[in-house]
Amino acid sequence: MRHSSRLERLPPYLFAELERKVAAKKAAGVDVISLGIGDPDTPTPELVVDAAREAVADPGTHRYPSNRGRAELREAVAQFYERRFGVSLDSETEIVPALGAKECVFNLNLAFLDPGDAALAADPGYPVYTGGPLLAGGEAVLMPLLPERGFAPDLEAIAPADRERARLMYLNYPNNPTGAVVPDGLFERAVGFAAEHDVLVVHDASYTEVAFDGYVPPSFLETPGAKDVGVEVFSLSKGYNITGWRTAAIVGNAEAVESYWRLKTNIDSGMFEGVQLAAAAALERGDAVPRDMSAVYQRRRDLVCEALSQVGVDVTPPKATVYVWAPVPEGHTSASYCELVLEESGVVLSPGGAYGPNGEGFFRISLTVPDERLTEAMERLRSSLAG
Repeated sequence: MRHSSRLERLPPYLFAELERKVAAKKAAGVDVISLGIGDPDTPTPELVVDAAREAVADPGTHRYPSNRGRAELREAVAQFYERRFGVSLDSETEIVPALGAKECVFNLNLAFLDPGDAALAADPGYPVYTGGPLLAGGEAVLMPLLPERGFAPDLEAIAPADRERARLMYLNYPNNPTGAVVPDGLFERAVGFAAEHDVLVVHDASYTEVAFDGYVPPSFLETPGAKDVGVEVFSLSKGYNITGWRTAAIVGNAEAVESYWRLKTNIDSGMFEGVQLAAAAALERGDAVPRDMSAVYQRRRDLVCEALSQVGVDVTPPKATVYVWAPVPEGHTSASYCELVLEESGVVLSPGGAYGPNGEGFFRISLTVPDERLTEAMERLRSSLAG
């Protein structure tokens, strides 16, 4: 059986590979602690579950949904953005639900890229920023995120030819995998760049609701002129503990949102309305949930960073996200170190090189495991690093 050439262009998907390795180790009887995938370990809040239970029992939610989304969810998103970010959104034209940020980011490539076009993608970055353009017949042009620049892309360094063929720019702050927060002036520079070169900025806002030490992450749409050139993909997955529910929304530029919606009408039949009503409840009544979860992740961040520092790892505690980004020990590549830790300690780490060439030399730790298992993982990791 012959599959498409576009599939050949894709590297193995990072998280699928991690799941495969974990399964193999467990089958061999190893007590594996996976710090590789950012999937919250605490349950979905009761208020969300209760809203879903009520909605599922309502026959009115059992038929095909609209790709536009229920008015209740779109209005809840609009009210949330006004309350949280001071951003005004038209619930009729500037908001459409998405089946998680991953689906939305990928489909934007299909909506905006033709063969020969390019997407400017953060490096290191979420793998869909680079895989999506390939599957759409385009190309990803990498924007290096370097520690000395605060993990901000240098927009001035983008080659003239790449500026001309770029149609999308992917930004993500707070950032996965580095944990960096948006550097001063970056959003403003991105708006100017996009306006000059007719590029749609896509800001992946998957981590704006998980932050520490008093830091309050902004929305890209707070930036003057942002709605003229960009959209934001807001995900409820991490802040509200509903990764498995696949719940997000694309918001911002009305023309771009409309294009996404037009594509979606030919690809899927929308989000189950019971999930939409549960998501609306989270946004309307769940403001305490992200604050509570941020406190949990801050405690775990401190535990991890202290353990790494004790064995000489020069790690900077992140101000946001559910990840710690740290350099590998001297003499190792990202892959070789993560393989060593898995073999010696039964701990799964994400190799930085899997997020792009500029992730090489780092590894990522997810904080989404219970405190006691995280503590045990750090003990195992410290033994490995000390040895």
